[in-house]
Amino acid sequence: MDRRDIPHDTGFVEVGDRCWVARHSALDVNVGVVAGERGLLVVDTSLSEVAGHRVVDDLRRLGRGEVVAVVNTHEHFDHVLGNAVLREEYGGPPIVAHETAAGRVREATERVRRLYEADPGDPWAGDVVASELVVPDQTFSSAWAVDLGDRFVEVVHPGRGHTGGDAVVRVPDAEVMFAGDLVEESGTPGFGEDSFPLEWPATLDLVLGLVDQTGVVVPGHGVPVGRAFVEAQRDSIGVVAETVRDLASRGLRPEQMADAAAWPYPVEDLRSAFRRGFDTLPHGARTLPLV
Repeated sequence: MDRRDIPHDTGFVEVGDRCWVARHSALDVNVGVVAGERGLLVVDTSLSEVAGHRVVDDLRRLGRGEVVAVVNTHEHFDHVLGNAVLREEYGGPPIVAHETAAGRVREATERVRRLYEADPGDPWAGDVVASELVVPDQTFSSAWAVDLGDRFVEVVHPGRGHTGGDAVVRVPDAEVMFAGDLVEESGTPGFGEDSFPLEWPATLDLVLGLVDQTGVVVPGHGVPVGRAFVEAQRDSIGVVAETVRDLASRGLRPEQMADAAAWPYPVEDLRSAFRRGFDTLPHGARTLPLV
């Protein structure tokens, strides 16, 4: 099966040597797995305990061993709320995340739960609200290595972008990277209220430095992609960042930016990018220079 044809909700599909991805129809979120002699490393755990049980069922069908570690690529609920199930089913493997993500995960999850409580008609609302949050218990600031016996897996914080605590999981011998939501295939990159749009291009530059020309990149949502896709997305995010910076320097406020330029993504997906970019600029860069 071509990795671009990975269907939803059909279990794990191999995208590199002993590296698999499962696509979930709920939010088109991905769960990754890397196998070694010591067992399995799971990358993200989906959006609820119900979804976490599906992950475990898929892992059992894969039949490649027990889970010895879990990585959360960032703090958002759709990547962490299966943690409790993985912890229970596999005897408490360490759950690894960047220190910022671990520190913000409870607040971020509670914020989403409140939104779902206000919109109980959402198809996943009940599952999300009912899920126990297990906070990552192993944190790092720059990089972490997971020893799977016959291979090492690198967990790297390349900088801030989608969130302040983004991590990518690199399997050097397989030329596979699990990029979390720093890379999005199924829609506009997630410029949320906790994103760093002006820093995101430089973060992706570092990510690209870790991706081989023939490497596979598994995004947080959507089908796996190649280096060229990541380069193109980096350029589009760079356009957003530089245009926000330019408009702010000419005295425009965030609410004035939508109609002031041509944007690479739908304007409605960029409202937070305008606000977040403007707010993170030094005060002197937000106004016309005095000459």
